[in-house]
Amino acid sequence: MGSLTFDNDDENNSYFVTNPLDPKEFRRQGHMIIDFIADYYENIERYQVLSQVEPNYLRKLLPESAPYSPESIETILQDVQKYIIPGITHWQSPNYFAYFPSSGSIAGFLGEMLSTGFNVVGFNWMSSPAATELECIIMDWLGEMLKLPKSFLFSGNGGGVLQGTTCEAILCTLTAARDQMLSQVGREKMEKLVVYGSDQTHSAIQKAAKISGINPMNFRAVKTTKSTSFGLCPKSLRDVVQADAQAGLVPFFLCATVGTTSTNAIDPIGPLCEVAKDYSIWVHVDAAYAGSACICPEFRHFIDGIEGANSFTLNAHKWFFTTLDCCCLWVKDPGTLIKSLSTNPAYLRNKATDSKQVVDYKDWQITLSRRFRAMKLWLVLRSYGVANLRFFLRSHVKMAKLFEELVRLDNRFEVVAPRKFALVCFRVLPKPNVKKVYENDEKALDLERVNKLNQKLLDSINRSGHVYMCPTVVDGEYIIRCAIGATLTEERHVIMAWKVVQEHADALLSRY
Repeated sequence: MGSLTFDNDDENNSYFVTNPLDPKEFRRQGHMIIDFIADYYENIERYQVLSQVEPNYLRKLLPESAPYSPESIETILQDVQKYIIPGITHWQSPNYFAYFPSSGSIAGFLGEMLSTGFNVVGFNWMSSPAATELECIIMDWLGEMLKLPKSFLFSGNGGGVLQGTTCEAILCTLTAARDQMLSQVGREKMEKLVVYGSDQTHSAIQKAAKISGINPMNFRAVKTTKSTSFGLCPKSLRDVVQADAQAGLVPFFLCATVGTTSTNAIDPIGPLCEVAKDYSIWVHVDAAYAGSACICPEFRHFIDGIEGANSFTLNAHKWFFTTLDCCCLWVKDPGTLIKSLSTNPAYLRNKATDSKQVVDYKDWQITLSRRFRAMKLWLVLRSYGVANLRFFLRSHVKMAKLFEELVRLDNRFEVVAPRKFALVCFRVLPKPNVKKVYENDEKALDLERVNKLNQKLLDSINRSGHVYMCPTVVDGEYIIRCAIGATLTEERHVIMAWKVVQEHADALLSRY
């Protein structure tokens, strides 16, 4: 790798690349990149799943400035292998069980290549009609696969849009809900607007509320309990909303979750929508992870009641084999988004927009520019079809059931929360007999001691590099999460992961 130097005769030097998009050179280098990635996947199990590098490792290895002269793709790929691969946490590894999956696929990769290759900026219909129209079509396709009410589809009065992430989607819907409510109660009531979620709702809702100007004191994280499997209780919500309304505040937005990050808790959408309806509250349903599974008939009931909601999201880049980023957002009334998010400078005006016969997606999102995300989702849907997509999802759930069974067979461990999809939440207890005491008398268990034990266990597991899991804390309990969903994961990887957990537990408990 070179470093920056200066030459007064720049234009006469022969080392300048004359055409950055030369088709022959693109073909040559492109084949090399494909081979490099294919080799990476062939060897991915050899890598430690969680990167073991120290902070600032890369600055010590790379030059202080950019190269002045061109460097070959061969040299660059050698440095990728030497310097970059060690600093990657391998999300696509079959031994990756942390957070939620970011599942990839050949179709997703190739769709991303097509999108990047065309490199269109599809902010409105005129800027690239195919990008807009394909997005409208596949959002209806996927909505029909999920059996969403027609009111959420373009074929009804609603519609769908591909955002980058759930965070963006929530910000858009919350902003639309804010403006809709303020148009009814007056903008002077801005400081009185209140947002609701549970204490298990993703922090994206708090961030969106902050960005959209909601008073930080007016966010309500309604307490959940183990008795409801940490789902949001409709009665608890009604009590909080009613108290706010009586105090002169203005309830306006609820984020209900299907598959919370910590434990995959399910908020009961239908009953929550009934509460919201009484107070004209916008209901957004966040099914970022678990929504994908709802294309399977046996899981569809988890979004029963969705007809009462205003908006719904799932992340195709989580558990739907579509590369990051690809968040699917459906809304019943696109006009609310457009009113809040549209701008119409002269340089963006055109006959197609004026005709009101086209969708201009710039008015459905925060940014103006947007990527051709529909291409990769289109390839995924066409390359695998509904039958295969259901099979992939079911196979992950089946492997999670296996892991859950293995946990239950070892009386040193307990499954902490009900497994609904492909996430198993568990922890180790200091002694087998302590578990029995705990079940009879919660006070008999030293929670702090157990939490520290599980934290040490997880640290030990992750430092091994063999598998990667992550923690959460629910109701004061430190829990280890095993999320199965990497595309390459097979049953043997799940069995191996459990053996790793047991081996590290053996070593730790012998000293504890």
